[in-house]
Amino acid sequence: MENTDNSMRCPWCGTDPLYIAYHDCEWGRPERDPYRLFELLCLESFQAGLSWITVLRKREAFRAALHGFRPEILATWGEAEVTRLLQDPGIIRHRGKIEATLRAARAFLQIEAAEGFSPFLWSFVGGAPLVNHPASMAQVPASTPQSEAMSKALKARGFSFVGPTITYAFMQAAGLVNDHLAGCPSR
Repeated sequence: MENTDNSMRCPWCGTDPLYIAYHDCEWGRPERDPYRLFELLCLESFQAGLSWITVLRKREAFRAALHGFRPEILATWGEAEVTRLLQDPGIIRHRGKIEATLRAARAFLQIEAAEGFSPFLWSFVGGAPLVNHPASMAQVPASTPQSEAMSKALKARGFSFVGPTITYAFMQAAGLVNDHLAGCPSR
């Protein structure tokens, strides 16, 4: 349920209704579905160098263009699909990030078959959300030892655009870490 009082909400979401709904209903809620985790990690990778609201506004176009982020489909794509995606104005048209998503799909399938993608990701926080108690945005780190370890492990398995800052943002978004500020109703 969306909170209509913005006075105590984490300030990063501002007043944009899309951002507020994302904050109130998605961000920081523990996600364990491997396919949703894959989508979120891919979207965080596309966010590199951009604001999250840019990605959030394009999320539905991404879902349409990338067949719902189904790794079984994306893992089979090649240059023809990359070229098509580079012409799609609804998404972020960055060759490196698009190619990274296709590589990530192949890596996802390997991890999912070997140990499960969700257990693999959740292992970096011991299987349960890390709960921080930041009083202000200044107390929220850009990366942590856990996000550094996740970044290194993902890169070793074939992912790219998953540096420690991106993986920490992913961990926050997917609820592996709870960084809602003290007093935030979504905490």
